[in-house]
Amino acid sequence: MEFKHYSVMLGETLEHLNIQPDGIYVDGTLGGGGHALEVVKRLGAKGSFYGIDQDDAAIAAAGARLSGYTDKITLIRSNYCNMKAVMEEQGVSKVNGILLDLGVSSYQLDTLERGFSYKYDTALDMRMDRRQTLTAREIVNQYSEMELFRIIRDYGEDKFAKNIAKHIVAARAKQPIETTGQLTEIIKAAIPAKMRQDGHPSKRTFQAIRIECNHELEVLKNSLEDMIELLQPGGRLCIITFHSLEDRIVKMAFKDAESPCTCPPHFPVCVCGKKSKGTVITRKPILPSQEELEENSRSKSAKLRVFEKSME
Repeated sequence: MEFKHYSVMLGETLEHLNIQPDGIYVDGTLGGGGHALEVVKRLGAKGSFYGIDQDDAAIAAAGARLSGYTDKITLIRSNYCNMKAVMEEQGVSKVNGILLDLGVSSYQLDTLERGFSYKYDTALDMRMDRRQTLTAREIVNQYSEMELFRIIRDYGEDKFAKNIAKHIVAARAKQPIETTGQLTEIIKAAIPAKMRQDGHPSKRTFQAIRIECNHELEVLKNSLEDMIELLQPGGRLCIITFHSLEDRIVKMAFKDAESPCTCPPHFPVCVCGKKSKGTVITRKPILPSQEELEENSRSKSAKLRVFEKSME
């Protein structure tokens, strides 16, 4: 299947990256290269672009899409949590802009064997990086009932998390849960029809298992400080999130980077010595336009937040 991924809030992201023709830019979630292509088009002779993705299919697809700009691009298969080390290996200590689009690609959702979607009956997988050993199948069949309850409650924010976990454990005691279709039927049985929340009954549980399988929230939380440090003075970090858990992490990290002082409010002067690293450009997140929502329903939960490194 062709690697498809609608570039969410493309215009807004390009505007807020504030692209300098001779700058250095990094996309930590390269995907099919949609955002990347438009960034590269705006670079001059001395500009350079680094694309990072842990999905081999994304690297291949982006390489094809960006084939006309090989003098400006470097593509690296890795997780964006390794961005600082990866850039050091490339001899780059500071960059002018960083982009993260945290959404699951349409390719990943719609490719049956990847096992991300509840719309198809296929093997449980959900790995963004197919080199890793942990899959959704292992989580569903090997995690304890308490662990399943925790991830469905915390990562899926499903009020039926306890009952879903209980049903999963009861079902797998009879036979292993091998497919997305089996899991979907178990989830449906755990939620009374009249009590089902917005959307498909499996949506929240599938999100929770995917987040756990790929350690998505830990990776995000542990990467933001490094990415801000990697920015040149005046450089910008643009992050598109797709659910409240991600957005909360980004919002708080940006706020802490802007106002890191830990002194009590009544202190007349700061004595903790922690200085602001920059400015939150987006006091409120930027949301997709009505036109974009009509064109791509998957963008409806997207939020863009932007941080600018202080001029040192």
